[in-house]
Amino acid sequence: MIADHLILGGGSAGCVLAARLSEDPKRVVVLVEAGRNIEAGHIPDDVRSRYPGRAYLDTSNIWHSLSAFMGITNSNSNPRQRRRYEQGRILGGGSAINALMANRGAPSDYAEWEALGASGWSWENCLPFFRKIEADRDFDGPLHGKDGPLTIRRISDRAISPFVDRVMKTLARQGYPIRDDQNGPWEDGVFRGAIAVSDAGERLPTSIAFLTHDVRARPNLRIITDSTVERLVFDGVKAIGAQISGAVSKMIRAHEVIVSSGAIHSPALLLRSGVGPGKDLAALGIPVVAARAGVGKNLMEHPSIAVSAYLPPAMRVRDRAEHHEQAIWRFSSGVPGSPQGDMHAAILSRSGWHSVGLRLGTLFFWVNKSFSRGELRLSSADPRIEPDVDFRMLSDERDLERLKLALRMGAQALSDRNMDGYSGTVFPSSYSPRVAKVAVPGAWNGLQRGILSALLDLAGPLRPALVHSAITRGATIDALLGDDDTLTEFIRRHAGGTWHPSGTCRMGAKDDAMAVASPTGRVYGVEGLRICDASLMPSIPCANTNIPTIMIAERIANFIHNAE
Repeated sequence: MIADHLILGGGSAGCVLAARLSEDPKRVVVLVEAGRNIEAGHIPDDVRSRYPGRAYLDTSNIWHSLSAFMGITNSNSNPRQRRRYEQGRILGGGSAINALMANRGAPSDYAEWEALGASGWSWENCLPFFRKIEADRDFDGPLHGKDGPLTIRRISDRAISPFVDRVMKTLARQGYPIRDDQNGPWEDGVFRGAIAVSDAGERLPTSIAFLTHDVRARPNLRIITDSTVERLVFDGVKAIGAQISGAVSKMIRAHEVIVSSGAIHSPALLLRSGVGPGKDLAALGIPVVAARAGVGKNLMEHPSIAVSAYLPPAMRVRDRAEHHEQAIWRFSSGVPGSPQGDMHAAILSRSGWHSVGLRLGTLFFWVNKSFSRGELRLSSADPRIEPDVDFRMLSDERDLERLKLALRMGAQALSDRNMDGYSGTVFPSSYSPRVAKVAVPGAWNGLQRGILSALLDLAGPLRPALVHSAITRGATIDALLGDDDTLTEFIRRHAGGTWHPSGTCRMGAKDDAMAVASPTGRVYGVEGLRICDASLMPSIPCANTNIPTIMIAERIANFIHNAE
């Protein structure tokens, strides 16, 4: 049997594609996912939970050996280090382990896509598909959907953390109004965050919301999990299938192959299969099927930094299953060339699954519209070896300056007199390799954090010294704000990402040498091959990328149904 559509990657986009394309009983659809299956009735507790702080750190849910360079450095004493880079390896992909945030970005993001050659991707073109995705339980009107697969809601007055509520009110006093709808008109302000959780209060990955029991029962849909794609198979320049290995090891043939493996693994698969920069492929002994210079280039992320505070006992969350990213702060930096709302802060009621995390509230900042660009290359043609990933964050000085601004503003907010009694010691924080190591769920890490949390509670006037010795390794807010060079070095050393990789197989015009795919996802230079995931994004949107990625999948499915 030859499939009509072979979808390679069962993440946020792949599950949507499989559900939509198999609506036509005449189409035979095969979906291949490297990770394990999850479905209604068989969801691990940490994935089901609306608190995501364990799911995205659980090594059984992610690619074990994937790492990346984050920023750049101008200091010989500060060599760059690879960091583990968490990406979902489970049916549902990022939507099964991410922070559940359900925002779309600014209308200007999609105008920018059009300007960069992705014709037909304006806000007016995309909005109907954003509405198709959702069933918003809080808001109605022309910007919202009411009967889509993903239920969207905001935290209730009863459940919101007293710390988060106070931060919102403090920011309002500083000139950032509390607004109702994060997915309403694009404005600066403070909002309760829109999240995708079911009416039962549980996570809704695309592997559940779109691949329902009825969808999975369709005779024209086959879902293969625990199987890795080694390479695409071509007949000349026509893609005719893929070689997979694992639970199923075989060559699967198809009339159309759709690569939906995410912004890291989609370009890696193309490169291993001979689609990419010709010289790079030849150097690895990979026969060139189509020389596309843009494959693996234009790698984007939202660079991040954080400011945290010790929480007095009365300010800590009581329901440990509650979602932690309860509100967001959107503001404009004023940096030349930056759009409105180019900065974002997640206001976190807790900062980790463990006992120390429960004692820390955080403003987690990122550059919502970053200018820095990185790249991805293969170090080997072996599919078992992860690609070399270099985000080159802060390579554009405008991104560095905005993270410095964010740290200053975060310190000002959490040190405001209006926060007295709601937060204690304020300190700079980041998701460093050391933090990542101790954050992996497990009994030993839990025990260590338990000891530190007890000391934090007992320290009294010695608490700042304990924080700065045990957590920040000597870095203090006062020292950073008092010396610009020290602040710059701290940001360069500690800037991280937000798990929003994008842009590595970007859409563009046919005559654009760096474009990899057409605005309908067709890969230039070959036949029978499309891409459908965040790698298509010409520029990074001012949003967590999950909902924009699901929107992309809805649109690509629509293009295929319309034979575009």
